[in-house]
Amino acid sequence: MINEVQTWLVEQGLPATYVEPVSLGVGIVILAALCWIGFYIARHQVLNFVHKLVSKSANKWDDLLIQHAVFSRIAWLVPITILLILSPIFIRQNPILLNFLQVFAKVALALQIARSVSSLLNVTNTAFQKSSNQKYLPLNATIQVLKLAVYLVAIILAIATVVDKSPIYLLSGLGALTAVLLLVFQDTIKGLVASVQISANKMVAPGDWIEMPQYGADGDVQEIALNTVKVKNWDNTVTTIPTYALISESFKNWRGMTASGGRRIKRCIQIDLNSIHFCSADLLDNLSKLELLQPYLKQKHDEVSAYNQQKGEQSESNPNLRKLTNIGTFRAYITAYLQNHPKVHSDMTCMVRQLKPSETGVSLELYFFSNDTNWVNYEGIQADVFDHLFAIAPLFELRIFQNPTGYDWHHALRQS
Repeated sequence: MINEVQTWLVEQGLPATYVEPVSLGVGIVILAALCWIGFYIARHQVLNFVHKLVSKSANKWDDLLIQHAVFSRIAWLVPITILLILSPIFIRQNPILLNFLQVFAKVALALQIARSVSSLLNVTNTAFQKSSNQKYLPLNATIQVLKLAVYLVAIILAIATVVDKSPIYLLSGLGALTAVLLLVFQDTIKGLVASVQISANKMVAPGDWIEMPQYGADGDVQEIALNTVKVKNWDNTVTTIPTYALISESFKNWRGMTASGGRRIKRCIQIDLNSIHFCSADLLDNLSKLELLQPYLKQKHDEVSAYNQQKGEQSESNPNLRKLTNIGTFRAYITAYLQNHPKVHSDMTCMVRQLKPSETGVSLELYFFSNDTNWVNYEGIQADVFDHLFAIAPLFELRIFQNPTGYDWHHALRQS
């Protein structure tokens, strides 16, 4: 075609010295126009048509092709291919420019194919995450390794094209760079190994709540990538943790708590030792009005009466007689209260135990599980339980211990 252009220019009376550069310019313009037309048709005509087909399709996976710009990246292959094929036809009279355009087109073609394959891998990863129930497969890390391999192959092909050497020739030289490559990609290699171990041992998966104080992480795992793990903390900040740190350092995973359906509550009530005493008849009469305590008081009344009858003397001053204590009765009330609470998990451990006395009094430790693992609801359940127990403790003639405050000193001075 260039020959026809040159012949036409000569027929138009153009001097022979200008025929070749003018024909070269015409060839460049025609080649650029063809590349632009090819790109326009692919990007704005064919791609729009494909988008309409995808929008009408009932399938969901083809929407991912649009979301990850697969067709848009493929559209760029059209002008690059036109440049590679037609440049020898329109610019053959200038070998230097032709060689440059050929090398540029081959390099661009290799890199653009790599980008298109990368988009397809993204589609695969997203489709798997949406459809699969298996959270522990290290697909995200595997996809990143495949991307790295694809781009590495594209770069090798591009370098081979630029230096005009066989790719095998370049690959043979990589053996001498093994130590350097291991040093450069050490985090990637460790991350790959770590992701496989995390998956095989089911240590953590996206959606798990983990705590890792040394990295300031306390929240849900969003993504397990090749080099980093993203954790969205409860204050909506995002912490990134090296993937290999999950196998080299300790962390707490709350998955078991979530899966069990119960979340532990373990908290103490401090009782003032000076308020502990035997229950009087009047106190027992008042406590018998509590419906939760009635079975316990009846059982204990029968046991104590039977024991005391064996001793003969029924005088209140007899130290050998058994009597109920207000703290023991309070502990029985707490146990009954928790066992009848609708938000306490009935199939998990529920107990109230007395700990060793200390300078802050004697501790009654409540150990039970809520049947709602949601953090907000869990805190509400815990607060409701202890609000009630703090308020009802005076009914048992018990005082909750706390260090003296300004109000206490002021009240003591007024009484003195």
